[in-house]
Amino acid sequence: MTDFPGSPDSAARERDAAESASAFAHPAVAPDRTAAYGDHPDQVVDFYAPRDGRTGAPLVVLLHGGAWRSPYDRAHVSPLADFLARRGFAVANVEYRRGGDDIPRQRDGAEPGAGSAGPVAGRWPETFDDVAAALDAMPALASRELPGADVRRIVVSGHSAGGHLALWAAARHVLPEGSPWRLPAPPSLRGVVALAPIADFATAVGLGVCGGAVTQLLGGEAGSVLDGDAGAVLGGDAGSALGGEAVAVERAAHADPGVLLPTGIATAIVHGVEDIVVPPAVSEAYVDAAARSGETVGLTLLGGVGHFPLIDPSADACAVVAEELAQLAW
Repeated sequence: MTDFPGSPDSAARERDAAESASAFAHPAVAPDRTAAYGDHPDQVVDFYAPRDGRTGAPLVVLLHGGAWRSPYDRAHVSPLADFLARRGFAVANVEYRRGGDDIPRQRDGAEPGAGSAGPVAGRWPETFDDVAAALDAMPALASRELPGADVRRIVVSGHSAGGHLALWAAARHVLPEGSPWRLPAPPSLRGVVALAPIADFATAVGLGVCGGAVTQLLGGEAGSVLDGDAGAVLGGDAGSALGGEAVAVERAAHADPGVLLPTGIATAIVHGVEDIVVPPAVSEAYVDAAARSGETVGLTLLGGVGHFPLIDPSADACAVVAEELAQLAW
């Protein structure tokens, strides 16, 4: 949780705490198979077969959240993976490298964890290297580990920071020329369902989402202009506005879903109206940016729902998530 303009009251904080406790109370669910897509210990995918034994099941590629920080791994969304498997999906729960106190800041010369109260958000470029590598390897891995999965029907989904990565994975063909992650053509996806995603960096920075995680991910310094006015950060005359943060602006052009539009990939977003972790304004800004690019993005706003019910199998919101996935997959 984080403070942002119009900071939530005690009732909102209590709701968020209760929803978080419920979502994290479920025990981790062991996968049916695990496979590596690289040599690093975090370059692995857990596979869950559809529980009804069906063949030809669409594959949901799931990217967990946690502000791109190392304390949060794929285990906390394994109950969601199992929930979706019980709904007839094949699921690939992807791990990727995240930031932590054991690595330097994203800018040269800074000490690990400097300028932040906790683990650094993300590893640049490893977080993006891993998501790109996992998606590129997915058809072959899934065909081998889950023979019943239909790899012609892949939907990418993710929650919070993982929602950002899901949107980014579907936009690799519109990355700037020369980007190491750029694809020559749109990825073979049925669509994207992003859950409370950090979808628009300018808005997220302006709201201080996840303790300045976007600023850290891009290599900026806490307390710098990247934590200030969003419009001056990633829009307009960014070079003069940022001064020493030019590297962060350059990276944003390769990482911010809000500027990687249109994608031509069917995209739906589910967001809780009561979300105080990633406020729905972040998703609304992405939808507006998509509209300006000529693309329609579906946005489902769930009343009375915060950040965590979207990944909580005991919450009604999870059924909405499964239905959004089904509409794109089948």
